[in-house]
Amino acid sequence: MVTFLIILLIIACVALGLFVLVQNPKGGGLATGGGTSNMFGVQRTGDVLEKGSWVLLTVIVVLTLAVTTIAKTSGGTAAVGNSAIQERLDKTPSPSPLGGNLNSTKPAASTPAKTDSTKK
Repeated sequence: MVTFLIILLIIACVALGLFVLVQNPKGGGLATGGGTSNMFGVQRTGDVLEKGSWVLLTVIVVLTLAVTTIAKTSGGTAAVGNSAIQERLDKTPSPSPLGGNLNSTKPAASTPAKTDSTKK
């Protein structure tokens, strides 16, 4: 189910990109011809493309929220992959907010190194 929603999300993103590129803004953009001939932009096709862009944007937001909700609550393959990572994260020690040592055990007392006391 999540894979299907992700595929729909990718299709909606590509379609939104195409809708944005096809639009004829006031500055010319990808439109052929001079910018002075259509000083205020194309009105009729602009309305349809603008509404289509808003609809696709809404679809992308809804699909994104649906994928997030389903992936978080499902016990499918996404949860299995995350459980091994989560177990490793749970086992790692967390640093102290006061800047203390990560190790709870004290280091072994080391013997002082022998110094050469003879003068040369």
